Amino acid sequence: MHSLLPAPLARVVPETAVGFAAISGTTYAIDLTLLALLFDVARWPYPLAVTTGYVVAFGLAFLLNRWLNFQSHGPLGRQTGRYVVTVLANYVLFILALSTTLEWLGVQYLAARLVAGACEAVFMYVMMRTFVFRLKRYP
Repeated sequence: MHSLLPAPLARVVPETAVGFAAISGTTYAIDLTLLALLFDVARWPYPLAVTTGYVVAFGLAFLLNRWLNFQSHGPLGRQTGRYVVTVLANYVLFILALSTTLEWLGVQYLAARLVAGACEAVFMYVMMRTFVFRLKRYP
């Protein structure tokens, strides 16, 4: 997909950003689908419904990014630990704090989750590239 970008854009957008966007779009759709089903249909409390969708989507995102996007062969245990720290920070900052606050303020719950999702996308890509799946650079 990266090769389809115009040359000037391809020079500044890393291949992993394009892969991350594709994987994130898919897992985010799964997240929102679960949220809608659990909150609207099953009538779960919002924090529980948003948490369940989040956990399922981010577990899948880790596996797909490690395997397809970053093609990492680093230690699985260490990467999983870093990912858990990153996901917990993301969860507290954007999923619970931001989306729940927006929903509490009267923003429609899916719109609240979309706003939080935009913020978390930037945070997660930066953390996955620089912390979770960081590559060793040799001089």
